[in-house]
Amino acid sequence: MHPDTPVVILCGGQGTRIREASESLPKAMVEIGGLPIAWHIMKIYRQAGYRRFILCLGYKSWAIKEYFLDYRSRSADFTLSMADKHRIDFHNGVDEDWEITFAETGLEAATGSRVRKIAPYVDTEHFLLTYGDGVATVDIDALGAAHEASGRIGTVTGVHPTSKFGEMHVEGERVVEFNEKPTQVTGFVSGGFFAFRREFLDDYLGSESDDVWLEHEPLQKLARDGQLNVHRHDGFWCAMDTYKDFQYLNGLWSAGKAPWRTW
Repeated sequence: MHPDTPVVILCGGQGTRIREASESLPKAMVEIGGLPIAWHIMKIYRQAGYRRFILCLGYKSWAIKEYFLDYRSRSADFTLSMADKHRIDFHNGVDEDWEITFAETGLEAATGSRVRKIAPYVDTEHFLLTYGDGVATVDIDALGAAHEASGRIGTVTGVHPTSKFGEMHVEGERVVEFNEKPTQVTGFVSGGFFAFRREFLDDYLGSESDDVWLEHEPLQKLARDGQLNVHRHDGFWCAMDTYKDFQYLNGLWSAGKAPWRTW
């Protein structure tokens, strides 16, 4: 994949199932270790060589814009000369080399409709796409290579999520094993971290309505057409869907055991 390949991140969600942490924020701005989860996702892609991002905004979009507009002042020491037209001299801090396009994709738009609306900003043969609420140790380079090698229009990362329930092994009417702690589901589910050819935007997301869900007809039709490849990922993956997930991810970060942190 070319280094200028844009990474599209769906950042329009409200996070209704994680109200304890996101009541006043869009879900992509819920923090892990004091930094928005969207920032963590962007760092994952930057480590793989990608620096161009397109953020699909919706709920409380200004909170995301404001965070990145003020990015340097949030982390750096600086001197403000108020008598000199409020000149700011920064003394340290880290400047990312990211190029970020902030796209207003509608307050109520579904995921597929949001992706369709950013089509004018995708100026390469391929683009990458993920949700703004999940971190993982997905090998982005391998994902891109698998996508190009497949020759198909789309590639989805298949993951083994952790079951939130106790697992029972049953023989007849008898429980032979009961695992209280969560275990990994043996089958694959979509973990996001997609790669697409640009034609996906026009051929599978053509509807002008705001109720096109990426996970419904577009991906289902792509699969029926034999154009959806899977990139298998057996390592760490977690989506921040609930407050329990929020606590889990922050606990990993605080303990210095966040698997996705490779920077």
